[in-house]
Amino acid sequence: MRAAERLAQLDCSTLELEVVESALIVTVQQPDTLNALAPAVIADLRSVFELLRNSLGRLEEGSAETSFDWSIRGVVLTGGGERAFVAGADIGALTVMDEAAVRGYAGEVHELFEWLETLPVPVIAAVNGYALGGGSELALACDMIYASERAKFGQPEVALGIIPGFGGCVRLQRAISPGAAREMIYTGRHVSAVEAQTLGLVQQVLPTIPDLREAALETIRTLSQQSPAAVQSAKLTLNAVRGIDVSDGIAIELGAFASRFGSPDMCEGTEAFLQKRPARFPGA
Repeated sequence: MRAAERLAQLDCSTLELEVVESALIVTVQQPDTLNALAPAVIADLRSVFELLRNSLGRLEEGSAETSFDWSIRGVVLTGGGERAFVAGADIGALTVMDEAAVRGYAGEVHELFEWLETLPVPVIAAVNGYALGGGSELALACDMIYASERAKFGQPEVALGIIPGFGGCVRLQRAISPGAAREMIYTGRHVSAVEAQTLGLVQQVLPTIPDLREAALETIRTLSQQSPAAVQSAKLTLNAVRGIDVSDGIAIELGAFASRFGSPDMCEGTEAFLQKRPARFPGA
């Protein structure tokens, strides 16, 4: 059973799941709480991304199929309604937690975000409104961030007497300059979509939410024409070399680069190029 078929069997009451061509659109549908990362939302997101990480790019055990499961080539993560992508963590839930409970709660979120970062396919955050606190950190765990003109980003935790705890202190200063990250975290100020693009946090700013969705889908359509195994390898390599010494990074990149030679996708891609025809990648 393909990943797309398995997704249809999931019971995720806080999410809306839609497969469009080879893209999975995951929409957090909790408009009454501005799509806050409540425990139920986190649990549903974990169900979706755990299924994907255990399905995509792999043969199902005991299957007679000869190809890997690349039925989903990319994920679009967005928020329902027009006000918020994910407005932040569930503050009400946090206020009744002690240190041990917070560590467990945050641990589940960190694991979820790691699954996004290591998923075999790219994840695009389509930020349609507020992405504050945990919402900003969720977007930072994605491969790319596209935003509507009305989107707002921020890490306002200091106003609550806490600091970012879902990876914001780590990922934000990797996405933008350390000074800009410090300013956002120390002041808690909100950043517009246009300023976020100037800082390098956002890759595209679109005028409307429909435009935002279409831009994300178009990117997935484009990458779907490429070797899925090579895209997966590129993602893993980019993650592995980020923030390390250049010579160490080159060694990692060289290993990943060399490992693609002789692979089925490499053979098909080069043969198709020489024959001037579209490639038919087996995904390996």
